[in-house]
Amino acid sequence: MKNISVIGSGTMGNGIAQTFALFNHKVVLYDINLESLKKANTTILNNLERMLKKGIVSDSEMKRTVENIHSTTDFESVINSDLVIEAVSEDFDIKKSIFKKLDEKCTEKTILASNTSSISITKLANSTKRKGKVIGMHFMNPVPIMKLVEIINSKYTTKDTTDRIIELSKKLNKIPLTVNDFPGFISNRILMPMINEAIEALDQGVATVKNIDGIMKLGMGHPMGPLQLADLIGLDVCKSILEVMLEGLNDSKYKPNKLLNELVSIGKLGVKSGEVFMTIPIQRKPSLFLKDFVDDKEKH
Repeated sequence: MKNISVIGSGTMGNGIAQTFALFNHKVVLYDINLESLKKANTTILNNLERMLKKGIVSDSEMKRTVENIHSTTDFESVINSDLVIEAVSEDFDIKKSIFKKLDEKCTEKTILASNTSSISITKLANSTKRKGKVIGMHFMNPVPIMKLVEIINSKYTTKDTTDRIIELSKKLNKIPLTVNDFPGFISNRILMPMINEAIEALDQGVATVKNIDGIMKLGMGHPMGPLQLADLIGLDVCKSILEVMLEGLNDSKYKPNKLLNELVSIGKLGVKSGEVFMTIPIQRKPSLFLKDFVDDKEKH
């Protein structure tokens, strides 16, 4: 597969486009918003310049990567692709409409993939007439750096489609690992409850942001603490993923924490909004354990 299209030029979309272009694929980066495309192109260029300074890419590789990306608002530019990867916001109705339109417009050979982090691949496949050629291709953020691609098979995905996507992922110097289609898949089914619980602990006043993250990094060997990671992912995305799992798995442990809901409602979303947990003044509740301990001492 040589010709790749990416739908959506946000953080994940531009990272996916950069990665494919770096490995000498011709990439069409599509977005309905021209300003978003301009921002994406600037991000890609800045990323490549940092990689150049670190000696990760050469001058010629950087130039070739930029030349391999064609940014456009013309949907017709994607229809002859070997693979189209959808990377828009975590909204099922939006994704469904995109898959339906792609299925109608793209050639019969085209494989349709979604970078969704939680939404059912089977449901997306149901909006098409090429169900066997629909698959999940969940990259991790930041895409150019993170090795994992979580490959999600719907109940329709053919072995040929899966094999081709696995082989393609390996050619990007990624490590593809396959899972079946359940809400949250594996990555977020395990990760999001941890992030939610970290926010709950912060809200209860159990520990500071610095110490919650520090304990998970120093004690559990995590390269990044759960609150810092939530900031990087985006609190709105975390909330959306939890809600998908809450509905799909019908388990209250996936219910977004009250503080998470409050922060999203006032637009404090993490790195993307310029306000992260370390800088947000949070009126913390006194620890329930500490309150009981103090009350017990006062009785004596």
